[in-house]
Amino acid sequence: MNALDIAVPSYDRTAVTPGIVHFGVGGFHRAHQAMYLDALMNDGKALDWGIVGIGVLPQDKRMYDVLSAQDHLYTLVIKHPDGTLEPRVIGSIVDYLFAPDDANAVLDRLVDPATRIVSLTITEGGYHVNQVTGELDTSGLEADLEPGATPGSAFGFVVEALARRRAAGIPPFTVMSCDNIPGNGHVARKMLAAFARLKDPALATYLENDVRFPNCMVDRITPVTTDADRSALSDAFGIEDGWPVVCEPFTQWVLEDDFGGVRPPYEEVGVQIVDDVEPYELMKLRLLNASHQALCYLGYLSGYRYAHEVCQDKLFVDFLLGYMTEEGTPTLPPVPGVDLDRYRHQLIERFANPEVKDTLARLCAESSDRIPKWLVPVIREQLAAGREIKRSALVVASWARYAEGSDERGEPIEVVDRLRDKLVERAQHNREDPLVFISDPDLFGDLAADPRFVQEYTAALQSLHEIGARATLEAL
Repeated sequence: MNALDIAVPSYDRTAVTPGIVHFGVGGFHRAHQAMYLDALMNDGKALDWGIVGIGVLPQDKRMYDVLSAQDHLYTLVIKHPDGTLEPRVIGSIVDYLFAPDDANAVLDRLVDPATRIVSLTITEGGYHVNQVTGELDTSGLEADLEPGATPGSAFGFVVEALARRRAAGIPPFTVMSCDNIPGNGHVARKMLAAFARLKDPALATYLENDVRFPNCMVDRITPVTTDADRSALSDAFGIEDGWPVVCEPFTQWVLEDDFGGVRPPYEEVGVQIVDDVEPYELMKLRLLNASHQALCYLGYLSGYRYAHEVCQDKLFVDFLLGYMTEEGTPTLPPVPGVDLDRYRHQLIERFANPEVKDTLARLCAESSDRIPKWLVPVIREQLAAGREIKRSALVVASWARYAEGSDERGEPIEVVDRLRDKLVERAQHNREDPLVFISDPDLFGDLAADPRFVQEYTAALQSLHEIGARATLEAL
């Protein structure tokens, strides 16, 4: 295959007009939501739903530069397990604005009546949720809360734009969170309303009552793009792309039909439009996402560096299936239309795809935003029901061991987390105080006071220190 054989937009991109503003244009958004919209456009539909990306963080300048230089086109490369690469050029992003350079342009786009959806992939930590209270944590939002401040965050822009639309009599846009958070639409509504209330209580009431926040579940493994990915695209297909996206073949999007007005006909390109997303999102968060945490620390400590290496090792596969079957699945409600046993084994197959090359370092990052949302609820429900928790307790212990900052050979571990300093400081006292890591109420609530969890956790942590990760799994 050469560049002439690659799928490219079949529609006239000059006829595409903006309808969606998206905060957080990264690999996942471009492998998922933008891909579905491009598929609709290739069918001659949704041409008034072009995406305008917004970058609010300093590191977003690189995405702005790359996309601007490529007329906002990029290549999506599906990596099949047999080594086949399936590239496709995506054209649904029509513009990208870098907010630090021109906040007014961002606000103008948000206030424009043509903008009917504002979507978000701002990571789990981007919603400013206190992990224990569930209330708004204003850390990092102080500047946006100053009277008359020019917005600098996604929260600041969304709330200011809604205020301006309300004042001008323009209907509100729908806010569509696409992050891995249980009830992501509910969380977005609650946190944005709490932020708005600190500025204008009437605006908060308007946001709660008049703005729609559909929940959704999104799923596609999308590892970080590497220089090798860029080279492979150039060598095999003759395409020079400053920032292609690579992903697995599997993709799923389950979306609640709760929009303030019209929306793209997503169901025509495979999106599952449902009345209740919760069963699907809990399935994904507690089986897929929690399993990523179950494999990443133990795998890293055992010497592996990629997810597919871990999931080609029967010892780890048995552990993951044991977690999913005995601990994760019992906490799930019925999931309409899904065979959970097949889903569990399909996850192992996806994780084992050697072409995706998903790094354990990526899966280990930002654990303080992940473990409390994905795994701690499983532990709590299992404890309340008197069911099995030994694998979940081992996963928490493996995070504590990983956070000590050196592996089993004494090599340094680069802990990447917004709470890195606090986590590493606690973890380095694990040996003399086995409860120090789980005594952080912001992450674990009162789990350190639960005798059954403490027994399983401390035994797992001691085993990791004394015989290592692999031998601990063998003993389990």
